[in-house]
Amino acid sequence: MKESPIFLKTHDLLVWLLATTLKFPKSQRFVMALRVQNSALDFYEYLIAAVKRGEAKVDLIQADIEMEKLRHHLRLCRDMKLLSLGQFEHVARMSVEIGNLLGAWLKRARRE
Repeated sequence: MKESPIFLKTHDLLVWLLATTLKFPKSQRFVMALRVQNSALDFYEYLIAAVKRGEAKVDLIQADIEMEKLRHHLRLCRDMKLLSLGQFEHVARMSVEIGNLLGAWLKRARRE
């Protein structure tokens, strides 16, 4: 499970996001930082559940929803200037890559 590319890339995303959101202004640490962190961690938990539970499709759909929420939160962070353009581009590339891996896994789960 942990050697799977989606888990490795999600781990890297989490490490980067948690470190970055800790640097948000104090006024946003309990608003936007918390939203970003929760969405990212919930996404990771749904991936784990997809592996451990028998019904992967349901958990993968939930993971997809969380990833979409995370993308919207990150876009809002960029608009609020909590993330620089370079930071936003970096995290957007990471989320697209993870999203592609998730999409392939979900497609496989729907066939089964």
